[in-house]
Amino acid sequence: MIRPPTGLLFPTATGRDLVLRRTFRAPIEDVWASVTESERTARWFGPWKGDPAPGRTIQVQMAYEENGPWLDMLIDACEPPRRLAVSTVDEGGSWRLELLLAEADGGTELSLVHHLETEEAIGEVGPGWEYYLDLLVASREGAPLPVFDDYYPAMKPYFDGLATGTVPN
Repeated sequence: MIRPPTGLLFPTATGRDLVLRRTFRAPIEDVWASVTESERTARWFGPWKGDPAPGRTIQVQMAYEENGPWLDMLIDACEPPRRLAVSTVDEGGSWRLELLLAEADGGTELSLVHHLETEEAIGEVGPGWEYYLDLLVASREGAPLPVFDDYYPAMKPYFDGLATGTVPN
């Protein structure tokens, strides 16, 4: 059974932010390693290659997408172990993302923030981020990896509702 969607939408000065969170019973440095070290990102998102530093571009493989495409990703900010901001452009548009980590109650909360220019595709994007974050959880716990078909289209009405203010129960 897949848990219900968790994404929330917040207004900003330049659009809206889609925010999804997961909590881990692990030190912040360990969770940081899961989202920044290539051999660990390969377990849930895809490997990356290049010389990582703010202002530089790395190549990231979308290992769980059809044909595992590689894309260029600019590192906008890297503040270990609390913040990683990246951006990329592909056929789906411009993507500006942040991963924010905070220690709390003996664990680490990870917030994925997708800075949206438009909510036009939120019904597809939201379920995708839920899936990828659950891949991260499963990879860290050694659990079976989730299946995307359990997320989309089932979660599409929820995310479309965030954009229109009519979230279904």
